[in-house]
Amino acid sequence: MSENPDDDRLEELRKKKKEQLKQQQQGGGAAGGEQPQQQASQQAEQQKKAMLRQYLSDGARRRLNSVKMSKPELAERVEQQVVALGRSGRIQDQLDEDQMKELLRELKPDSKSFDIQRR
Repeated sequence: MSENPDDDRLEELRKKKKEQLKQQQQGGGAAGGEQPQQQASQQAEQQKKAMLRQYLSDGARRRLNSVKMSKPELAERVEQQVVALGRSGRIQDQLDEDQMKELLRELKPDSKSFDIQRR
């Protein structure tokens, strides 16, 4: 008799899942269209992370994560550059921390200095 409550609970969960799926399908184009797009962006993000793990040493990943905390735009540009270099086959081995520093220097926007002259 203890199996019967479990079966009832399982059936109840199945019904709820079916209802959710129906609502998602009927729920319209806007919500339904976003989900595949969201999945595609998640998949692209996972691929980017996998490539970064492949092409960056531990020290370089730590350095990139530190930069990401303070300057997320710069870190995103560096990630895109590493992925592009990896896809084109221009990275033969993993980038170490010194190479990451050099890449950060190259991609860092030029700092603008202001000279104020008093007359």
